[in-house]
Amino acid sequence: MKILRGTPVISSTLNTAPVSKGANISIWAAQVIGSALFLMSGAMKLFTPIPELAAMMPWAGEYSEGFVRFIGVVDLAGGLGLLLPSLTRIMPRLTVVAAAACVLLQILAILFHASRGEFEVLPLNVVYIGCALIVLWGRGRKAPITPRG
Repeated sequence: MKILRGTPVISSTLNTAPVSKGANISIWAAQVIGSALFLMSGAMKLFTPIPELAAMMPWAGEYSEGFVRFIGVVDLAGGLGLLLPSLTRIMPRLTVVAAAACVLLQILAILFHASRGEFEVLPLNVVYIGCALIVLWGRGRKAPITPRG
């Protein structure tokens, strides 16, 4: 970390080696799939009536509607964050931040579902966390997106 005019600035070394086309395609695929998963999950939690949602996800009927809808907003934000900053190249580092937040969200979701004995949903959480980890590593280290110039 460098200090510049009294303000700490974190300097990072990005991978400057050329990235293979296959690696870049794989990272984009993880971004698109992860984004789609989070967006669908968020939309379902936001727009499905609670009784219907509770039939699919029992926990949704046991917590306040506000909590369920909030989780939907968080999922939507994660889905948008995994893809939009990289696609637009406007503040693309936000993709890395979103991926880290999605990993944390899924760790919490795994703990939540495991504490309730809902082990059948954990494989889906593993898919979500896998996509987010690929994006975190891929856009954070392997193939960062350069901002618009």
